[in-house]
Parts: sequence; structure tokens; C-alpha cells
Amino acid sequence: MMQVALLGYGRFGRALGSLLTESGMGFRALDPHADVPASHRAASLPELVAGADIVVVAVPVPRLHSVLEDLRPHLRPSQLVLDVGSVKVKPVEALAEVLGFQVPWVGTHPLFGPLSLAMAERPLRVVICPNPLHPEATGRARTFYERLGCEIVEQTPESHDRVMAHTHALTFFVAKGMIDAGTGLDVPFAPASFKALARTIETVRSDAGHLFAAIQRENPFASEARRQLLEALGQIHEQLERLPPEASSPEAGRMAIPTPEAPPTDRGEYQEHLDQIDRELIALLDRRIHLARRAARAEPREGQGSEPAQEEALLAARRAWASELGLEREAEVFFRTVLQLSRTNEGTEG
Repeated sequence: MMQVALLGYGRFGRALGSLLTESGMGFRALDPHADVPASHRAASLPELVAGADIVVVAVPVPRLHSVLEDLRPHLRPSQLVLDVGSVKVKPVEALAEVLGFQVPWVGTHPLFGPLSLAMAERPLRVVICPNPLHPEATGRARTFYERLGCEIVEQTPESHDRVMAHTHALTFFVAKGMIDAGTGLDVPFAPASFKALARTIETVRSDAGHLFAAIQRENPFASEARRQLLEALGQIHEQLERLPPEASSPEAGRMAIPTPEAPPTDRGEYQEHLDQIDRELIALLDRRIHLARRAARAEPREGQGSEPAQEEALLAARRAWASELGLEREAEVFFRTVLQLSRTNEGTEG
């Protein structure tokens, strides 16, 4: 059995630990600031890394260099060290400086977080930055993550951080601006266009809001990405301020957001939409089965009723949700089938 050492057992470390357990890998963890289960707890760095094949350093990026220095005397050349930071240029520099040629290492970024894992979202993707100092280490890192059920994307540290500056960092930047401005908080209604943004904001807050400063400051390309966004927004604001009141003016037309021209709808296009919805339903079913398995392994809560009673209560709730759409009967049939699938896949609910 592959043995993994987790140095850092915060929100991501705990989530990764659960994924390791599900994948049949043993692990020990060390974190003086977290409650590590006794069955996985290591009391010291030597105990943590003893017998480990993979050492995952899951600490904040600003602390990585000093943590690696503390870890280095206890590592062996047969072990592989991985970081999991959401930026890669600075972590890879730290890994190269502290571990160099002596201990194999690879910079990696799992593109999922505790919320993604809790919701059983798939696919799980990981960026791996190939290490020219240890060419064989990339294959070992790939094998490790593939055993966790992950898809692998290989990128250089610089290309990774450039992409993340214009996606991850800007998403957090916009979300924080909207939160601080009180945008959309506790509104009695909202259009569908805002609901999509609201879900993004909630994901940022739930999954990694505490990482905001590190995502912005540790990515060397984030500042430029923010500046470009602010310049574009400033120009749009100024153009809107100068628009004449006539809605049909040529200037107003130039401010429209371009949209792709929609082709005439025919039977084939309807079928394409149905196929896409069915693919989404299958992906959701996969997630639900994974969550049902986790629920079956969880400790039962006090006062829980019998399994049939729990199932009937669940079905009643789903019928109520469907009542506004007039789909009570369809919901009953659908969820009875889903519950049967959950049982046959070793999951029960309650």
C-alpha cells in the first residue's frame, strides 16, 4: 500500500486525507494547529516521513520555504515531495532551492478544494509542473494523482500562473469586490444572470475565501491581470457616463455585448440540447452516488429514524420541491429510482 505523509492538515489537508482513504492509500498527518485523528496523527517530522513514499506539503505558500528547510533533514532520496499551492512560480523556486538535486520533488496544483470534494464533483483535475532536475518524478506524481481519480494537465510554472492570474485570481478579485460593496446580499429577488454570479461568490467564500491574499500576492502575474481588468472596467464606465439619454443612439449600439448569431432551431438542435442535459444528468448521478457512499460510511446521528422512514421523508421533501412545477409524480418515480441505484452502489441515506 502506498503511504503518504501530509504536512499540514488544514481544510485542504483534511479533504485530501479523505480522498486518500477512499483511494485505499494510508497516510499520516502532522499539524500542530489542527485536530488530526489519532489513527493518522504523527507526533514529529521524523515520525511523519518514516516509511512514506509521497510527502505532500500542504501549508500556505508564504510558509513553504521555511517548512521545507525544517523537513529537509528527515527526507530520503527515494521519497517524492509534492506541494499543492494554488500558485507555482514561487513554490517551485523554493523546492528547487531547498531540495535541489538531492530529493525528488514536483510542483502541483489540485484544481479542486474541500467544497468540490464534499460535493463529489468530477472530474478532479491537477496541474503538474514537470521538474527537469528529476525527470522521473513527473511520472511518479502523475501515477499518484491518477490513483486518486484525477485528470492531469502538465504546465510550466509560469504558464500555470499566467492562466490562474486571469481566471482564479480575477474571480476572487471580482467576488471580493462584490462582497465588500454589499452587492446582491439579502435581496428579495434576483435575475438569472445574477444567480450565476451569486453561486460563484458563495463558492469562493465557502471553498477558499481565506486564501484571497495569498492568491493575489503570491502570483507574480495577478497584479497585471487586476490592472487590465480595472482599466477595462474604467473605460466601460466612462463610455456609459458619456452616453446620450437616447437608448437608440449609435453610441449605445457600440456598447452592446456581442453575442453569437443563433442559427434557426431545428429538430437536430433540440436533440443536441437533450444530449447535453442527459450528459449533465449522468454527471450529477455519479456525484450523488459518491455522496451516498460517504453518507453510508458516516457515523449515524442520534435520533435518526429507521431507513424506510428516512427514505419516505426524503421522497416527501422531493415531491414538495417539485410541486411548484407540477412534477410531483415524476419526482416520485425519479427519486425512487435514484435511491435504488444508491443502495445497489453501497450507499444508503438518512
